[in-house]
Amino acid sequence: MSTPANFSHLFTGAPAPAATELPKAKAYRILLVDDEPNVLSALRRVFRQENYEVVTCQAPQEALERLGREKFQLIISDYMMPGMNGGELLKQARANFPDMIRIMLTGHADVNAVVGAVKTGAVYKFILKPWNDDDLRVTVALALEQHSLLEKNKALQKENLEKSREVAQLAKISVSNRSQLAFTLNKHGVLGAQQLEELLNLQQQSKEPAIRLLVERNWVSEKTISDFLAREMKLQQVALAEYVVDPAVAALVPAVLCHKQLVLPLSISDKHLLMAMADPLDAGLIEDLRFISGLEIVPVPASIHAITDKISEVYKLGDSDLSDLEVAFGVSDPYEGIQIVIDEDDDLSLTELLRETEEPPAIRLVNSILLEAIRLGASDIHIQPRAKNVIIRLRIDGVLTDKMFIPHNMHQSIVSRIKIMAELDISERRRPQDGRLTVKTPKRIVDLRVSALPTINGEKIVMRILDRNSSVLSMDGLGFSAASLERIQYASEKPQGIILATGPTGSGKTTTLYSLLQSNASVEKNYLTIEDPVEYYLDSAGQVLVKEKIGLTFPLILRAILRQDPDVLLIGEIRDFETAEVAFHAALTGHQVFSTLHTNSAIATVSRLFDLGLKPFVIATALEAIVAQRLVRKICEVCREPVTPDSAALRRLGVRFQHGLKHCFKGRGCQACYHTGYKGRIGLYEVLSPDDHMRHLIAGEAAVTEVAQYANAKGFTTLRDDAFDKVQAGLTTPEEVLRVLGPE
Repeated sequence: MSTPANFSHLFTGAPAPAATELPKAKAYRILLVDDEPNVLSALRRVFRQENYEVVTCQAPQEALERLGREKFQLIISDYMMPGMNGGELLKQARANFPDMIRIMLTGHADVNAVVGAVKTGAVYKFILKPWNDDDLRVTVALALEQHSLLEKNKALQKENLEKSREVAQLAKISVSNRSQLAFTLNKHGVLGAQQLEELLNLQQQSKEPAIRLLVERNWVSEKTISDFLAREMKLQQVALAEYVVDPAVAALVPAVLCHKQLVLPLSISDKHLLMAMADPLDAGLIEDLRFISGLEIVPVPASIHAITDKISEVYKLGDSDLSDLEVAFGVSDPYEGIQIVIDEDDDLSLTELLRETEEPPAIRLVNSILLEAIRLGASDIHIQPRAKNVIIRLRIDGVLTDKMFIPHNMHQSIVSRIKIMAELDISERRRPQDGRLTVKTPKRIVDLRVSALPTINGEKIVMRILDRNSSVLSMDGLGFSAASLERIQYASEKPQGIILATGPTGSGKTTTLYSLLQSNASVEKNYLTIEDPVEYYLDSAGQVLVKEKIGLTFPLILRAILRQDPDVLLIGEIRDFETAEVAFHAALTGHQVFSTLHTNSAIATVSRLFDLGLKPFVIATALEAIVAQRLVRKICEVCREPVTPDSAALRRLGVRFQHGLKHCFKGRGCQACYHTGYKGRIGLYEVLSPDDHMRHLIAGEAAVTEVAQYANAKGFTTLRDDAFDKVQAGLTTPEEVLRVLGPE
């Protein structure tokens, strides 16, 4: 043995043997492409201490020729280059060398060019000039580390495919003869004695499950077996199409074994593995599965066809494409709700989306509905079952429009798919449920608030769409008149007090408050918000999401937030006395508070606050302004044209419209507005800012009519007055005002 000789010098004093040189690690090869020699020199200096072999090219064509001759693990390319830009270069590099990592480096600040370059080639990172040397080194190191992991994954995948034959052989060997199905069928007269004997002989020869042999030879139909299990064994078949199997759960049992034995793991609960089985009476197979998974098996019957289809969907053997780092290393956070990733392609119509995808029908249809709603800028999705069909309706610019009719037999699978996405109970169909989920597309991240309501025709689903990428509008862009804007800004400049935005659901109250909050934003203040859900994301504010399921309610959060030393508080909604009391007392103790309330007008808000149980002097002292608002559709600017006002509509809108409006505009309908004549929305506002006398009236619990008379005498502008001005300015139509405000 050579080992003692290697260490003998430690005891004998003889000279140590020459050290055996370890093999040197193979250096990564990096290709740098830039038409400026100074930039290439600077990049070389960044990597001079790294164990990389760096090669430079000053032209994209030269780089492509070099790539054809030599192998590189990573390419860093500039964007703006003569002849061919970096996006085109990386697109060709991706097509020819999909395993190579591509990084874009540029000082070109065109957002469209950046997005286009990322979509065509720079799949790992986009870095702007001037770069930070340390950041660039770390980025490249992480990229190369992922490349190494990718290579190892591909090697493992190849090894797994090579060993699949061995697994298949093991699957054959593991077929047991301990299934009681055939014996039970024989006992109840469903299977003859001669058929039973022949079945046992066939099973010994072919190593096939008993149920497959029974069905293939038409001795017993699957329906007969299913009815028998339900009647005699009290086992009901599971609907596999409704299940979304976690890949981690699927990995517990090899795909080849599942296909051979007609089984599929579905979910884990408290160390029990729910297992779909074509033959739930096979005790030997259940014992084998318990040994393989390390969990107690809970068998549920399913048809052979359903299991094989679901196995193909879940495992997809040989179909996984690890050529892209986005695919290989994509992760999601399971603790913040399920994140559904949808591939978006603006060039595909809804019909093509439905036809071209190979996903199961329910998943395919739900994805298509979500994509269509996001593309059209809808705020809500309604899935409403009717007597003969199910209608999909989208609320676009505040108006519901019918978009799609689907067969009634697909309704339950669609509802179950949405419930699974939103982590709701798919077995509960008698009670309302609420949930939320996140939908990711390559361009946008959208939050959905899901509500399920049982109706006589089935469960109705409504999904509210909240776009994380939406930016807060400036106060000037909301549609306030000059006088109203001056009053609301004056109130917002006070360091304490409460400002309320009122109106029905979907009238833009939160948008107004966020615009008001941001208009006076300062790094010297501490901003905190309490919302359900969070509609806008602000880095400068601490945003808290209400979670009533765990007891995280508005009043509880509000009391905790007051100990966080806030300067400005935004409360999503005042719903009850407890929230109102804490909010108004916070406004009295030196905090600026913004919140919303559901009332029909600014003056009616005072009565609503009385109804909540607040003391009159508290309301009078803390209240700084009330903004009542509605949203109306704007006339499309592309197809707007002057028209003669409809006398019937003007008569219903009141005296001022009937006698004061001489001209108006209307949208003819064009491609830009989807032939509706309207595009976008604008607000109608009334702003009530109490002076000393009005505070005296409120503190004395004066009647609402008395407060209204005083406000009108002071020149209070109502929603209808603001609507008249906007119709006259050609921003909206009388018909739209009548739809939103109703007749006078």
